[in-house]
Amino acid sequence: MPRGSKEAYTDKQKREAGHIEAGYEKKGVSKEEAERRAWATVNKQDGGGKKSGSGRKDHH
Repeated sequence: MPRGSKEAYTDKQKREAGHIEAGYEKKGVSKEEAERRAWATVNKQDGGGKKSGSGRKDHH
């Protein structure tokens, strides 16, 4: 999978990143920076792409 591909992410994660990105853009952040920050936020929350193992998510 090429680096930067979003295929490993769930639809929910993609949707969430889109909302975060839109929020940054409203604040005047550039499209590239907004996208970068949005995915960084999703990664921080979920630990990156799809999880293997049980469907339960641990909340810390």
